[in-house]
Amino acid sequence: QVQLVESGGGLVQVGGSLRLSCAASGRTLSRYGMGWFRQAPGKEREFVAGISRSGGTRYLADSVKGRFTISRDNAKNTVYLQMNSLKPEDTAVYYCAASLSGYGPVGPYDSWGQGTQVTVSS
Repeated sequence: QVQLVESGGGLVQVGGSLRLSCAASGRTLSRYGMGWFRQAPGKEREFVAGISRSGGTRYLADSVKGRFTISRDNAKNTVYLQMNSLKPEDTAVYYCAASLSGYGPVGPYDSWGQGTQVTVSS
């Protein structure tokens, strides 16, 4: 099973940017479709973005289209989430996840990271 560690979260003002990273170990990341999810306090976890094994296909939730970009560097075993024009409603814990059979909202996802907090202040 692949182990995932997120980093790059923090406190940012409205309109600012952050880049989240998800580093994988234990397995070659190129075997997995990858996804980013988030969970805000009192809300259910929601899908944010997904990317296929090769990086050739990407999937973004409507709420982040035009603002977020997902990418991957299989040579570095890392997946990224570039977040621009951040809004207060983007405040959440962000998780990356790995899937052997998918990369969209459903996955299914086999491994999850521990999460990184993103807080957008107004």
